[in-house]
Formats: sequence, C-alpha cells, structure tokens
Amino acid sequence: MMDLIESVRNGFEKKDLTLISIAVAIFVVIITVVLFWIVGRRKNLQRGVLIVGLSGAGKTLLFSRLVASKNVETYTSMKENSSSYKVLNKGVLKLIDVPGNERLRSKYLDEFKSCARGFIFVIDSLSFSSEIRDVAELLYTILGDSVVSYNCPPFLIICNKQDETMAKSSKVIQSQLEKEINMLRVTKNARLDSIDDTGNNNTYLGQRGKDFQFSDLKPVIVEFTESIARELENNEISVKAVSEWLYKIA
Repeated sequence: MMDLIESVRNGFEKKDLTLISIAVAIFVVIITVVLFWIVGRRKNLQRGVLIVGLSGAGKTLLFSRLVASKNVETYTSMKENSSSYKVLNKGVLKLIDVPGNERLRSKYLDEFKSCARGFIFVIDSLSFSSEIRDVAELLYTILGDSVVSYNCPPFLIICNKQDETMAKSSKVIQSQLEKEINMLRVTKNARLDSIDDTGNNNTYLGQRGKDFQFSDLKPVIVEFTESIARELENNEISVKAVSEWLYKIA
C-alpha cells in the first residue's frame, strides 16, 4: 500500500516539474519576443542622422549634396535643416543639419539626440589647426552625453575641404584630436573631482589609465573619412563615402 502511495506521489511530482518546465520555457520565449520588439521599435524610432560641427565646416553644403545632389550657396544656419534620405532596400533615414552657431546647437542637439541613429561630424580641414580646441570640445560633449552613450550611435567624422592645398589629412586630424580630447578628459575630470559630482551624467571617454583613442569608445564606432563637398569635375569622392556609411547604418 505504501509503495502505491509513493508511486502516485512521484507521478504527481514529475507532472508538476514538467508543467513548471513548460511554464518557464513559455515565459522565456515571451520575454525574448518582448525584448526583440522593444529593441526593434527603438531602432525604428531612431531614424535620424545628425550632421554636426562648427560654423563654416561645410555641414549645410554636404546636406544639400546628399539630399539634392547639388551645391547651394550657404549661410550660417539659424535653424535645423531636415529632409528624408532614401536608402536602397533599407527604408528612409532623416538627415538633420544642426546649426553650428554655439548658442543654437545645444538646443537642437538636446531636441534630436534621442532619435539619432548616427552622427556625421564635419570638420573644416583647412582651419582645423586654429579651431582644434573648439572642435575637440564639441566632439567631447556629444560623445560624453548620457543619452548618446546609452544609445551608442556610430559616428562618421568627415575631414572636409580636402581639395584645399593646406588642408590637414584625416590621419593627422584623428591623431591631433585624440591628443586634445585626452587633455580635455584630464582637465574636466580633475575639475569634477574637486566638486560634488553626484549630478554629473556624462560618461568617461575611453579607458581609464590609458591615453584616449577613438578605438577605445566601443561599442560606439567612430570612423574617419575625407570629403571635398563642393562639386568638382571628378566629384564622386565628395559624398560617396558618406552614402556608403549611411547605407551601412540604415
């Protein structure tokens, strides 16, 4: 009799374990589907590509070349320019040309950074030596922003105006920017250490104890390329690299 009762009890326990295993498996599947839906929805919402940089770097001219395949006479932008950009077989991105004016760009960066699928950072290669501090400050601010670092959008840094004789190459600009950002990182973190930094939302850039390098920003991917922006006889290099990058991130 006891053997019969024990057998029945074991049968119920095995059945309970089977039901629990099935329930756990179903729960895991549901959670996985929900997570994929959330990630996919967020990616669909993040269709903006922000074109940023200092005034005069050539952002609006690049924007017009990408959107309308032509040059336009440009002036310092006082508001954002935006337009749809169709990517073959990958849907539509929204290009947003953020004003380079210092008083305005923070406002528009705050407005659009959460929808950024990627950033195009335009640098004037001709005047880079005199603007290096301002360029590095702006790039440091964007890369260290809490929203940007959370979303991890890729960056394409365009060393523009390469058709000018005295323009710095992309390799030189990358090297000098890394040195400048490294110095900025030291001074800014020293300043934060001297005050109560509990309200600081910025991210530490790169690896601690090591000089700054863009390759250490992973999972954020930063790429450099060169551009002439303005149309010349053989102008294919002007936007080809940018178009290929937009296709890659779409």
